[in-house]
Parts: sequence; C-alpha cells; structure tokens
Amino acid sequence: MALSQSVVSELLEAFRAGEGVDLIRESVRLVMQELIETEATQQIGAGRYERAETRVTDRNGSRARLVATQAGDVRLRIPKLRKGSFFPAILEPRRRIDQALYAVVMEAYVNGVSTRAVDDLVAALGIESGISKSEVSRICAGLDEQVEAFRSRPLHHTEFPYVFLDATYLHVRRTGQVTSMAVVVATGVTAIGGREVLGVDVGDSEDEVFWRGFLRTLKERGLAGVRLIISDQHTGLVAALGRVFQRVGHQRCRVHFARNLLALVPKSHKDMVAAVFRTIFAQPTAEAVAGTWDSVRDQLAATFPKIEPLMNDAKAEVLAFTAFPRAHWPKIWSTNPLERVNKEIKRRARVVGIFPTSPPSSASSALCWPTCTTNGKSPTAATSPKPPWPSSTPAVILEPSPQSEPATDTENPSKAHQAMGLCQSRTAVLEERADTLHRLRAMTK
Repeated sequence: MALSQSVVSELLEAFRAGEGVDLIRESVRLVMQELIETEATQQIGAGRYERAETRVTDRNGSRARLVATQAGDVRLRIPKLRKGSFFPAILEPRRRIDQALYAVVMEAYVNGVSTRAVDDLVAALGIESGISKSEVSRICAGLDEQVEAFRSRPLHHTEFPYVFLDATYLHVRRTGQVTSMAVVVATGVTAIGGREVLGVDVGDSEDEVFWRGFLRTLKERGLAGVRLIISDQHTGLVAALGRVFQRVGHQRCRVHFARNLLALVPKSHKDMVAAVFRTIFAQPTAEAVAGTWDSVRDQLAATFPKIEPLMNDAKAEVLAFTAFPRAHWPKIWSTNPLERVNKEIKRRARVVGIFPTSPPSSASSALCWPTCTTNGKSPTAATSPKPPWPSSTPAVILEPSPQSEPATDTENPSKAHQAMGLCQSRTAVLEERADTLHRLRAMTK
C-alpha cells in the first residue's frame, strides 16, 4: 500500500524538525494511522469528504486509542461510524499491545522472566504505560497452541534406539489448594546420536495409568526402533513399561539405585560404600562389570546384610547397559542426560512459584516450552546441533553386542596399552577397597 501525500509530508516534516521528536515512534504512528484510515475508507465506501454512490455510511468523529508497540506508546484515532461499527484489523479488540510486542513478552516469559519483571522490560522498550502481570498471563496463553502442536507432532521420521523417561513435580493452585503435579518428559536418541524431546505431559501423579497413557501416546505418534529405555524404578513407570514396551530392555538408573543402596548404610560408612560401588562401572568389559558386581555385593553384604537381596534383584536392570557398545555406556547407564531438561524446567518455574491454574494452561505451556526448543531452535527441530554421543553407525547402536570393547583399541595399540594400564590401576583400587572392608569388619567384631 502506498502512503498518501499528506502522510509523506508529515514524515518529511518530522525528519526535518527532529528536535525533541522520537522519529521512529512518530513514523510508526503515522503509518499505523494511515492503515486505519485506509481500512475505514474501504468499509465506508468513500474517502473523507468524498461524494460517491458506493458510500454506505458516514464518519461520526473518532475515539482515541493508546497502543504499545516495540517503538513505544503511540496514540491513534479510530474512526466512528453513524451506522454500524468499525475496528481496524491491525489492532486486537480489548488489547492495547500490538502483535510484535506480544512476541517479545512471550519470549521473555519462557526465558524465565517473571510477570512482574516483564513490566520493567517493556518500560525499557519505551512503553511508558507499562503492562500488568495479569496481562502478561493472558498474552502467554498464546503459547498453548504452539506447545500442543509440538506435543502431538509425528515421530515416525526416524528411529530412537535409546529413550529416557523421568518426571519432576511443580506446585499448582487448584480449587483453592496448592498441590503437586507431575511433569513427565521423554527424550530420545537417534541412531546417529542426535537428541530430541519426544513428549511432555502433566498429571496428578506418576501412577501406572498415567504413565501407560503417556507411553501409548508416544507409540501412536510413531515412536519405533526402541532398544533400551532408561529411567528410575518408579513402580507405576515400571508396570507401564511392561504393558506398552514388552520386548524392550530397561536400564535402571545407576544414580537412583545408588541412593537406594546408601539408604541401607549408616551415615559414617556412606562414602566408603559409594566409592566401592563406583568401581563396578569402571570396568572395561561386560564380563568384568558382572564379576565386579558380584564381588562388591559379597563384600558389602558381609557387613550390611540388607544389601545382598537388593543387589541380587537389581543386577539385571542396573547392568542392562552392558549389552550395548562400550562407547555408549556413560550415556545410557543413568538418566543424567535428561536431568538437564528437568533442571531447566525447575529454573524457569522458580520465577512463577505456584502456577495459578491446573495444566494445561498458559503457565504450564510456558513451563514446558524449554523442553520444546534446543539452542533457540523451533519446536519442530528440537534436536541437538552436535551429536553429544560417541560417533557410530546406526548398525552399531541397533545391534548390541555382548563383547562391548571399543573397536578403536584393536586399531591403536597405544590406546590398548593405556586401557590395560587403566584397568590394572582400577583393580588395585578395588583391592584396596576390599582391604578396607576386611579391616572394617574386623573392627565391628
């Protein structure tokens, strides 16, 4: 649309004067006012003071409207009609903020800026009228559609051999009471090492029904090629995995298991037991890991009898990672890769404190939004730009091998010698820990 001669003249005059005038703000005001006048002329059927057969009504003055834009507050005049009503399409009914500033407010909110701090942000942008926290909440309701599109997107574009599951809890005010609600997150790793957030959901608790519905939704959206699921040992989650992913291996998080193990040990012995337990995961082969597990179990059970049944029952699930390539072990024997997402959710939820409504809502959508993006990318491209996993071909991941030694050791003799030396040093540490256990047992007797 070409600007009228009068508007161009006003712009030139503003640029000539310049003193004490915000040129950008004045330019925005003139252009927006011209758009409003053009739309009003089209609806009336004739221009101002124009006699035409196409005219359907007449102007009847105008009303003032203050609009907050990225250039600052601008005062516009909206024409009134003798018959009918008129409201320009470039403005939102009952909203004094333009769409560009909407995007700024949304971006600030999902990046952890509180609703009260957003008022200071818009003031810094030149919007002197400010913005209330309730208005910020209404604006962020626009995030719901984007988050819902991300949560329901198809997953059949690739296979995910490794899937991580975990949950965190947030406070929500419901019917006058503050309750905790579970936010469950699923992330997947592709055959080439790319990470992607598969799904996010909010529920009352982590019971089997909720987990089963969440997992079935992932399968219905096209999740396939899963060989190993990494999670904690929550009863509802484990039961749901047995119903939905019957032929998929389950890796019990070694960090969560270590906490359960240390709960059976007196406080004065926790550091020693934790150090001995870590030697299990320092072994280079699957056979050595299994053998060290049995050795550590026997040594600890001699002093702490309750440890033996716990380690016997958990051995298969805690050591499930040994059936996969050795280079992947540090990434798949715990849920630590997913804890970063949970930490980001907690950080951004801290500025909210207690969410005012039960999800789904604008607050919960903004909360889930950190998991929908990675490094500033859009939700539909929530994959890591650089694979954080050891590089390997899809066949290596999809075909787990019991003999899990790295292939590079046979190609590089120096690395093989280094690995042997590391193994010997770790064996020495294990023997030292065993001697400590024997001395401890002698002292207790």
